[in-house]
Amino acid sequence: MKYDKWPLQYKYKDLEPYIDTETVCIHYTKHLQGYVDKLNKVLEGYEKFTEGKTLEEMLYNVEKVPKEIRKDVINQGGGVANHNLYFSILSQRPKKYPSGKLSMEINKKYGNIENLKDEISKRAINQFGSGYSWLVVNEKGELDVISTSNQDSPLIFKMKPILTIDVWEHAYYLKYKNLRANYVKNIWNILDWSKVEENYLRECSK
Repeated sequence: MKYDKWPLQYKYKDLEPYIDTETVCIHYTKHLQGYVDKLNKVLEGYEKFTEGKTLEEMLYNVEKVPKEIRKDVINQGGGVANHNLYFSILSQRPKKYPSGKLSMEINKKYGNIENLKDEISKRAINQFGSGYSWLVVNEKGELDVISTSNQDSPLIFKMKPILTIDVWEHAYYLKYKNLRANYVKNIWNILDWSKVEENYLRECSK
């Protein structure tokens, strides 16, 4: 099975002014594509192992990945899965607030959506080095906010990611330079809660 990046649902320029056209283009066509190419190279000769498995399934059951390629699958596979989620929840015309079951769960655990956004933002801004901030569904089926380093996916910790903010420098440096906090603040303007809701409902139904 060949793994690939998900197609964008918008044009590179559509996330302006919050993320610049050049950053979206380079991030998607160079950085993400690089992880795709390296992952598929790593998995050459392991077709029997990957047959019928999604990338997400493979990462969630990473202890079953052959030891000799496990670290590369975590790094390269995480790079693909993490970026796919990140790009998929951004939109030119986003739904600005969650509703339904997700909204109820957020209010129950965090009080309101602004408290949750603050928690996710703090994780993103304070992440040391490269990594991500996440909203996940944990093993108990509850919402949780975490951060991970490098390309580690929450999936390898048995958590299902439904929202992420990429804080690798290549995600924001051309526009924001060292001002990561400004990037994190602005990304909420293009984060589509309808996509996050879809992710949440899908994970809850499994």
